[in-house]
Amino acid sequence: MSLFVGLDVGTQGVKLLAYDAARRQTVATWAEPLDLISREDGSREQHALWWIDAIRKCFAGLDPALRARVTAIGVSGQQHGFVPLDANGKVLAPAKLWCDTSTGIECEEIMAAAGGAARCMALAGNPVLAGYTASKLPWTRKHRPEVYAALATILLPHDYVNFWLTGECWMEHGDASGTGWLDVRTRNWSSGMLRATDADRDLAACLPTLVAANACFPIAPSIAILLGLSRHVRISAGGGDNMMAAIGTGNVAPGMLTMSLGTSGTLFACADHALIDPDAGWAAFCSSSGGWLPLICTMNCTVATETVARAFGFDSRDGDAVMAGTQPGADGLTMLPFLNGERTPNLPQARGSFLGLDIDNFTRGNAWRAAMEGATYTLRNGFDALRTAGLGFNAIRLTGGGSRSKLWRQMIADVFELPVEVPETPEGAAFGAALQALWACETSGSQPDLIAIAREHVALCAGSGAAPDAATSAAYRNAYARFLRQLDGEIGRSTQHSSFELKTRT
Repeated sequence: MSLFVGLDVGTQGVKLLAYDAARRQTVATWAEPLDLISREDGSREQHALWWIDAIRKCFAGLDPALRARVTAIGVSGQQHGFVPLDANGKVLAPAKLWCDTSTGIECEEIMAAAGGAARCMALAGNPVLAGYTASKLPWTRKHRPEVYAALATILLPHDYVNFWLTGECWMEHGDASGTGWLDVRTRNWSSGMLRATDADRDLAACLPTLVAANACFPIAPSIAILLGLSRHVRISAGGGDNMMAAIGTGNVAPGMLTMSLGTSGTLFACADHALIDPDAGWAAFCSSSGGWLPLICTMNCTVATETVARAFGFDSRDGDAVMAGTQPGADGLTMLPFLNGERTPNLPQARGSFLGLDIDNFTRGNAWRAAMEGATYTLRNGFDALRTAGLGFNAIRLTGGGSRSKLWRQMIADVFELPVEVPETPEGAAFGAALQALWACETSGSQPDLIAIAREHVALCAGSGAAPDAATSAAYRNAYARFLRQLDGEIGRSTQHSSFELKTRT
């Protein structure tokens, strides 16, 4: 029977998931870690070859009998990365990643050239934030002029993996909407935003063709042989990791909310129209399923808890035990978890901090709780923006590494005052990529409906949900209000040096 493979090319590693759709069963998973190049200026980079090597190792770890059954592959990738290629398809420099905050000045320059943040919203539906692909182009022109001169093609990480798999370049609207150049209303490139990025060069000539979410392409014969796959394998359009996680958690129809607790924290909904916030309280993205995906992205989620665990000398897998006995609000200890700077709210130069320390409350349990609460409150701040826009939700679908923590699941239910549901498949992005491949590349009859596929294949994990507790929610309201006051102070300091006004919701 056919297998559908999802590849998730993330910041910390590459994950492979092989799914038997007929039996509705994940038959194999494999993961390979990735290194990260970090510099004091906020640069975060990876070599594209690292992704390819990790993918080869993932397939090598898959039983040959299973490889022979693979029908189609979908690729999920970390959003916003910049992979520069020359005219021969050679990678010219390390890829600058979504978590790269070295381009804050370039963001301001692009928005000024476009006519200000409000004009960017009019042209494309989003301002240009640190991490977005657009800002990486002028940074490269300044700091790697030889790379910029040789640049022929601009790809995102998942686009590059697709290029390696097929020999063809394309880009789908979901991931493309995170570049800063796509007008999410029309699903076309914004000539105004491209000119604002570089008025002296036709950047549109460097961008690949935009394709529909259900597009499908043949694997390159040489790659099929290299990976031990059939030459008849097909490659779906793929998409950004958040777009794929939406599919993998069944978030393909309006009214649903997904939260992903990974290196970054994300919160996203499904919409049937472009949902744009004049205050930029969320990213107005397209989905990788033909619709739109209003999205809150924070740059520090499990990175905050992992950092605390390392500092206090314990394994993050023991975090629930470490936090046992602590109380909501961490005895007055608050963490602003902006270790990588921050995107929502827009604080690219911010750094993490503990506030409210005294001689009694700075314990490892409270520090761990404060990191978890800080990551959760930052997402809640974005969630408040979605609620202000009139969106309503009945439950949160939780995915990502942080969803494995029982105490974190309960914290989210209490802070958001919504029930939490956990899909059976914890790797939502890889599973979503596999389901997109099933949707796009299934050839037995007419193409199936993605909503029906999600309903059929996305199952919830019994016993892993959480319901809000009224008394605990009340305690978190006070702690969250304290967090917002301290966040306002951080924003006030930041806006003294920035022309882009930031807002919080209370």
